[in-house]
Amino acid sequence: MKISTKGRYGLTIMIELAKKHGEGPTSLKSIAQTNDLSEHYLEQLIAPLRNAGLVKSIRGAYGGYILGKEPEKITSGDIIRVLEGPISPVEGIEDEEPAKRELWMRIRDAVKDVLDNTTLEDLASHTDTGESDAYMFYI
Repeated sequence: MKISTKGRYGLTIMIELAKKHGEGPTSLKSIAQTNDLSEHYLEQLIAPLRNAGLVKSIRGAYGGYILGKEPEKITSGDIIRVLEGPISPVEGIEDEEPAKRELWMRIRDAVKDVLDNTTLEDLASHTDTGESDAYMFYI
């Protein structure tokens, strides 16, 4: 399963809104500038998020967007499903032979578990500890 720019940028929008939760509306322009993204593209992504109730728009000179729910009540799975559709590693799982069908279902369930158990609050409060799983070799 590959998450497209729709899902990736949609998560970016939502994480930025979660970081500013309780501070009032945030403009897409500021999110676009902060993350070096196309404001026009973000405008296309915000509509389905708004229709799903994940964000609310605030009109006016100091308007913008706020989260539709508390950050701990929105999961990354909620966002990905709105922007990418159902979570499935392959099309037509039911047509596969039993062994492969079982594998695809286990992969799907593992991905769903990670997405559905990672909240916006988790993502917005994440700090980079600088630790890496990579090995460091000294010569």
